[in-house]
Amino acid sequence: MSKNRKRSKRTRRWLLTRRAVLASGSAAWALTGFGFRMPTLAQEISVAAPTEFLPRVPVSFEVNGVMQDLELDPRTSLLDALRETIGLSGTKKGCDHGQCGTCTVHIDGRRVASCLTMAAQVADHKVITIEGLGDDDTIHPMQQAFIDHDALQCGYCTPGQIMAAVACVREGHTNSEAQIREYMSGNLCRCGAYPGIVAAIQDAAPKMEG
Repeated sequence: MSKNRKRSKRTRRWLLTRRAVLASGSAAWALTGFGFRMPTLAQEISVAAPTEFLPRVPVSFEVNGVMQDLELDPRTSLLDALRETIGLSGTKKGCDHGQCGTCTVHIDGRRVASCLTMAAQVADHKVITIEGLGDDDTIHPMQQAFIDHDALQCGYCTPGQIMAAVACVREGHTNSEAQIREYMSGNLCRCGAYPGIVAAIQDAAPKMEG
């Protein structure tokens, strides 16, 4: 078979394919003209009704020694109340599922994940955030130890790490490096600054206890 005949057959096949595509497209366009519309994914998915706003409730609790009287949606987490309502942005939002420890604060001296704690739950309790850890003139010994031992890189998890570290010392879990690591395991550091964090806790522990 000559090259010209092969080329002629390929040309005919291409024309047939092209004509079929154009014909199907024309048919679809004609159908839309008669009111027929192809179903779309957006049309098939039912749109959920908007969530109704719940009435706000009064919530009062102490934050860093200052009484806060708030009107909040009852679904507001303590983390969101601290950051969005009170304006204390030192406490960070990480996973928002209580898995990373970035949002750690103290409630009545006990460390908690503020993303899993409803603001309404802390009514009449005392909350301490990273902003209220030190005195007006000096930073907390744990904060200084983190600086001295370079216990951070990006710094995003550092507020939660420091709050957990202070609780770790107060709970008496600093007898060994292994124990510190165990009781700090709920606070993740994506930068891997764990050796510096452990060293900082070991340095600050006797200063806090003394």
